[in-house]
Amino acid sequence: MTHEFNPAPIEKRIGYRFACKDLLRTALTHRSFVNEAMEGRGDYNERLEFLGDAVLQLAVSRFIFDRYPDLPEGDLTRIRAEVVSEKGLAAVAQQLELGEALLFGRGEDRSGGRRKASLLSNAFEALLGAVFRDGGFDAATDVAERLLRERIEAAQGLSAWTDYKTRLQEYFQGRYGRPPAYRLASVTGPEHDRVYRAEVVFDDEVVGQGQGRTKKAAQQAAARQALHALEA
Repeated sequence: MTHEFNPAPIEKRIGYRFACKDLLRTALTHRSFVNEAMEGRGDYNERLEFLGDAVLQLAVSRFIFDRYPDLPEGDLTRIRAEVVSEKGLAAVAQQLELGEALLFGRGEDRSGGRRKASLLSNAFEALLGAVFRDGGFDAATDVAERLLRERIEAAQGLSAWTDYKTRLQEYFQGRYGRPPAYRLASVTGPEHDRVYRAEVVFDDEVVGQGQGRTKKAAQQAAARQALHALEA
């Protein structure tokens, strides 16, 4: 357990300088530290986590709403859910090395608290809540967008792929009562740089073709081509 706190590294990583350093310290303080080191008297990050969760939801919602004006509500919801998931936020927290900056009690520290996805995710939300309290919504939004942009774009790509297969299946289920099948047409390239080509087949007829770096990506590309042809 350590009492040392240096705000500069975290401020540099998130691109925001706190006017009130105590807010940042609170965001990085776990309840176990307060209970052990401060005899239960002091602030810890759960209230800021509550606030940060709300700020995060709105910041991500606004960003994807503005950035992807043609996506339907279902896709926007899937993107947001992927980005703000415990796993997603924990990954960002690891990149920021939040685990190393957290203030824990001895027991939580020894049990691997610095690597727990739930605690890392909570700390990220608390950090965003602290930025909101210190600099307002615009500052918090700026930090959230900068830190999460890459994950948002990755989630948007995944959502688009998933939607093509789902929509194609719904098309055939609705009209014919059964889904199409996928088959691997070819695999080319060296082992470290494979290119897969897949076909969508219905009643022994190829209705779409596509290629990708993985079998799944190739199937999704084939579903996309099939949908475009059917909806033309």
